[in-house]
Formats: sequence, structure tokens, C-alpha cells
Amino acid sequence: MAEIIQKDGTWTFDGETVRIVPGKDKGVGLLRKALGEVAVPLGALAGISFEAGRRSGRLRLRLREGADPLLQITGSRLGDSSDPYLLTVEKDRAGVAEYLVDEVRNALLLDQVESGPVDRYLLPGPALPITASAGDASVTFDGERIRLEWNWKTEESKSSGGPRTLALGEVEAVEWLPSAGLENGYLRFLTSRAPVSTPPEYDPHAVDLYGFKKDPLMALVGAAVVARLPHPRATATELTATPAPSLTKAAVTTTGTADPTAPAASGDDHDALLRRLRELGELHQTGILTAEEFSTAKQAILKRL
Repeated sequence: MAEIIQKDGTWTFDGETVRIVPGKDKGVGLLRKALGEVAVPLGALAGISFEAGRRSGRLRLRLREGADPLLQITGSRLGDSSDPYLLTVEKDRAGVAEYLVDEVRNALLLDQVESGPVDRYLLPGPALPITASAGDASVTFDGERIRLEWNWKTEESKSSGGPRTLALGEVEAVEWLPSAGLENGYLRFLTSRAPVSTPPEYDPHAVDLYGFKKDPLMALVGAAVVARLPHPRATATELTATPAPSLTKAAVTTTGTADPTAPAASGDDHDALLRRLRELGELHQTGILTAEEFSTAKQAILKRL
């Protein structure tokens, strides 16, 4: 196991998952504190890097496109203090950071993890129910309904209709944009019956953000909703992708454990074994295989490689 503990947070890697726990330092943003512990499965990673600096360095995780609903809605627009995948590392702990980088990279190579986009979310997003107050509204999401309640800063034409409640099924997409310079940011829930041309300050399906400290918390609400909407790449992938080979019934024991000694679909060749490794990883991620069963089966296949 590799672990690095800093004021900014703690990162731990056990060979399968990078666990990120935010620190209590004043430089840790509200978004990271509210999000709490994040468990990033190896299959969701596109890479990891460490940038050494004069006084401190930066440890950074790069996730596969489409793997995390939070990154799906925020893109690269999160500030450093709000980015859960960035860790400030003190100069004297650079060696520990480099060791963790090596361990993650070796695991990515061993498991043949691809770095390209995915067509489903591999992280669950923020826990529910979730509530955030910023800008001109408070927003609550319980997994089925989104409720927007206005405050004294809300434009009268927007607040006159009272609080708004949207069913998840009404929402087609979610947009989040931080404020920049003199331009306000917003969190907007797009529906088929609401024009997107309405400015956020007048849109009853949007929160107008002024650039204050709590603004990033609205990104968490947006991510929680996005995690429960259809993945943006799912349709295109299903129409164009060739289905991946699946384990045959003979390759799974009665306890649900993959049998590494079962004949591979196209002989005991390199490609077939790599496919089997990926299939084992999927079974483990979905909970069909326990960690012990996955480890045993993986080691048996690696011997045959």
C-alpha cells in the first residue's frame, strides 16, 4: 500500500483504488470538504503525475473522460482549492509522492487500463440528499426531485412564482459555469419547456452565482443530478461499438468466481488473457467478485501471461 499524508489531504493506493480524503488546512476549498472522501477505481484513471516545485509540489490525478460526473459538469474550470484530484505536497515528501506515482502507473500497466473516454460513470458522484446555498437560491436534490428556493437577492420576476420543483425526468442536461471577472456564473437545469436564452438571473430553472466563496458547492448539486442522467456518450457508443467479449458460463464457478483455468475464447493467447483480465476487473467493480476472489483469479492469469 502507498500512502501520502499532507495538510492538504491524504491519498492512499491499495492496488485497486485511490482513496482521497481532504485535509483540514485553510487552503482546502469548501467543495472538497463537502464532497468528503472520494474512492477512484483504477479503471477510472487515465494517468497520474507529480510536479516538483521549489517550496512544494503537486500530485495530480487525471481521470478518463466521462468517468466522473463532477468533472463532466465542471470540466477544467474548478479552481485549485476546489479540485479533489490535486494535492499540494511539501518538499520533504516529494519522494513519497513519486513512490505513489510509480505504484499507480505500474498498476495501470499491469491491468492494461485504457486511458480513453468511457460511456458510463465509474464514480457515483456526491452523496444524497444534497443541499447548497449560493448566489440567489438554495437548491436541494434527493435523487428524484430538484427544489429551488429563492432568497432576498433574487430578481422579483423570478421569485414571484415561488419555489420551483423539477422532477429528475424533466431535466435533459445541467450546466455549471463559475463567475469570471465581471461576469456572473450559474447553475442551470435544462428542460424541453424552458428557453435556454433566458439569462440565469431571470430563469426560474437556474441559480445566478456572484463569485462568492460558496459558489463551487452548486457544482456538487449539479454533479449529483448529472450522475443520474443518461451518460452523454452512452447512445453513440451503443450504436457504434462492438460488444466486448463476455465470460462464458463455463468460465464462472457456481459461487460467481471467474475460473482462470477455463479455456479462453480464442485459445490461451495474449489478447484473450488480457480480455479475461478486463472482464475480471468489471466483475469486481460491480461487486460480483470479492477483492480476494479477484486477486486470486488475476494472479493465476498473470502467471499464464
